This record gives sequence, structure tokens and C-alpha cells, in this order.
Amino acid sequence: MTLQPVRTLRAAVSATASLAVPVTLFAATLTAHAGTPFTLITNWYAQAEHGGFYEAQAEGLYSKAGLDVTLRMGGPQVNSTQLLAAGQAQCVITDDIGTMSARAHGVPMELVATSFQHDPTVLIAHDDVPDIKALRTRTILASSAAYSSWWPWAKVTLGFKDDQVRPYTFNIQPFIAGPNVAQQGYLTSEPYSLSKVGAKFKVFPLGDAGYPPYGNAIACRTDVIEQHPDQVAAFVKASAQGWKDYLAHPEAGDAAIRKDNPDMTQDQLDYAVKALNASGLVEGGDAKTHGIGVITAERLKASWTMAVNGGLVDPKQVALDQFYTTRFVDRDPVLP
Repeated sequence: MTLQPVRTLRAAVSATASLAVPVTLFAATLTAHAGTPFTLITNWYAQAEHGGFYEAQAEGLYSKAGLDVTLRMGGPQVNSTQLLAAGQAQCVITDDIGTMSARAHGVPMELVATSFQHDPTVLIAHDDVPDIKALRTRTILASSAAYSSWWPWAKVTLGFKDDQVRPYTFNIQPFIAGPNVAQQGYLTSEPYSLSKVGAKFKVFPLGDAGYPPYGNAIACRTDVIEQHPDQVAAFVKASAQGWKDYLAHPEAGDAAIRKDNPDMTQDQLDYAVKALNASGLVEGGDAKTHGIGVITAERLKASWTMAVNGGLVDPKQVALDQFYTTRFVDRDPVLP
């Protein structure tokens, strides 16, 4: 069984300095100009991991907030960073490291909110493995993108070594056939495929082991943040409400997802929504008390420090205060 090459192909998008311009944040949610065009480029084909955005669109939350939102699917041939830099979108779905990397390459963006309170990347092991650190003795199948994201952290934190890695080709058969093999995956994807073939396995989320980045975060162009903060506030607020609604009753969002991506099955959507709810990726962590979509300076400092120490980011190119702003999540939160 061959899997779609899921979210490990995250686009490298950038960040920019936090702006000191005072704006009315969520109070401005309903004041964006009626029907203002606003485009979000996602990080893959439409799926439950984008459900909050599709739900917000299907329910008319964006239009009520004065935005005419276009959800543009990502994919293996879509370079969202380049498209954003070319002005073809206001925001993209990315993560902490991708934002820092793009900032280092001169694309002025910054994180403004997130979908998931933790990165959904997991390590999948056979059911005889007691804990994630026990994978030090196993062969680990990892994608090439892992080397510029979680692998440097895993070597330091979990004691993994480069000589135990083999390429992950987004096919679950090598894992099934190899009793001493573990593989990377995505919380809502590979476990679904493995469960469908009756495999016995354990899932170890990297976030549970301390990997600090957020998952499916929203990063927007600096010029949009500076010139149209009301639009960004409206989008963030409506998206947070969309996530809350999607996790409670995903029917409208699912229909919109399947319209954009006919290859997505309802069974897989159902599995993913259940996993999102059970894991607390959207509504757990800081979101419990500070609202869906919240990002914090403490967490982002941890991500930045990890990236710097791992050689993924040059602090001379990307300062800590240059790749995110919390202004759009600090007021009027959408609580779970």
C-alpha cells in the first residue's frame, strides 16, 4: 500500500519581525471590507487536517467576517513560499521551522496562529517497543525532509544516530515486513493505513517527547500584516471558530474537502477527525485556556532555540523576534 507523501513535505516559509503598530485585533474581525479577496495556500491536498478552514468557508464564517476566502490546495508540485512571495496569497499553512527558513531566504513572513498545538509527526513502532527512546536500537525510516526538521532534535533528545536511518518512501510495507523497523508518519495518516491492514503497532507523537514546533501553523506576508491587520484578524478569528465547529460536527467541512479532493474518502476523514479530537492537537495544550489557534512566545522561543542549536537556522539571519507575532491570538479567544 502506497501512501500519499503527507505533511513531511512542509513548505519552507518565512517569518518577519513582530510589528509594534497597535491595531484592534479581534474587535476588527467583523470590520474587514465586505468580500475582500483573501487566499490561503495549504500544505497538501484537502484533508481533515485542513478541516477548520473548510468548515469556516462552508459555514460562511469568512464571508460574515468580510472576507472572500480562497483555499488553494498545496501538494508536491506547489511551492507555497514562492507563491506567497509573488503575492499570490496572503497566508500559507506551514510550521515554525519552515517560517524561519523562508525568512532566512528573504521571504518576509511571520507566524500569526496555528491549527495544531503540536507537530503531528509521529514515530510508528511495532507493539513490542516500550517507549520512544527504545527506538535507538531500531532501523528508522525517515523522509529527506526530516533532516531539516525533527531529526537533529531527535539525535540530541532521544539519542538517535544517523547510521540507523533509512529512506522513508511513504510506503508502509517495509515497516510491516521488518520487525526491527520503525517509521515516521503523520498522526492521522499512516496509522489509518496500518489499521486497515490489521497491523499491530504503537504510535509515539514527537510532541509528547518534547518536540516544540506547532503544526499546520498560519504564516502571513509582512505587508499584509502591516497594511491590513483587520483582514488577518478576521481570518484568524473565523478559522479558529471553524476548527471548533469542525471537530464538533464536520459534515459541511468534509463535503467541502471532498469537493476539492475527490480522492479523499469519508472513512479516512472520519478516522482523522476522531484522531484530532482524541489527541487534543487542536483544542489541547495552551488552546484549552487561551483559545484555539494560540501561539506563545515561550513555545516559539523553544522552537527557535532548537533550530539554532541544530544548525537549521542562523540566528544572525533570523532573530527570535522576527518570525512571529502573537497580536492576533492575544485577544477575544475562541475557547474549545
